[in-house]
Amino acid sequence: MATTKTTAKKATTSKTAPTSKASTSKASTSKKATTKTKTGKMEDSEFHEFFVDELKDIYWAEKHLVKALPKMKKAATSEELIAAFEKHTEETQQHIQTLEQVFELLGEKAAAKKCEAMAGLLEEAEGIISETDKGTMVRDAGLILAAQKVEHYEIATYGTLKVFAENMGHQDVADLLSQTLENEKATDVALTEIAVSSINAEAAAE
Repeated sequence: MATTKTTAKKATTSKTAPTSKASTSKASTSKKATTKTKTGKMEDSEFHEFFVDELKDIYWAEKHLVKALPKMKKAATSEELIAAFEKHTEETQQHIQTLEQVFELLGEKAAAKKCEAMAGLLEEAEGIISETDKGTMVRDAGLILAAQKVEHYEIATYGTLKVFAENMGHQDVADLLSQTLENEKATDVALTEIAVSSINAEAAAE
């Protein structure tokens, strides 16, 4: 009788084992499906709409910056600073084209929405020009300050939008935004180098 009970117990254990494995497999599949949903595209989500809205914001910012940079270049005295503004004007034109690519990839119309932050920063730049004397390093130092405020705003914006794109599964869009982000960072470093190399010291001596 003891032998019969042991055999029955083994049979019961053997029978339930496959059921447990199947259950684990289903749970794993369910987990993968959930993960895929979280990282997949979200064209109809509120987050996607917010993302596109912010793209329209920075699109407006870039289109107005590209008009302001030649004015800043004209107001500058240092040859290095003039060259930096000219270079960044060309780069900003590329940033605009890149954003238009982003809109196209998302199936959205490239449209601009007024960026209050950039409008304020560009107004401040105009104020610096009007409040400083032409041909002085004080004005050049002020122009660098204004330009770097713009760069820091753009770095923050592109950095965040890149992460948004990644979270929604838009890796192609994230890659384009990353390129612009790195360019903005490089411009900020270049402006710092110009300021530190001579302009700040000369401005302090005027």
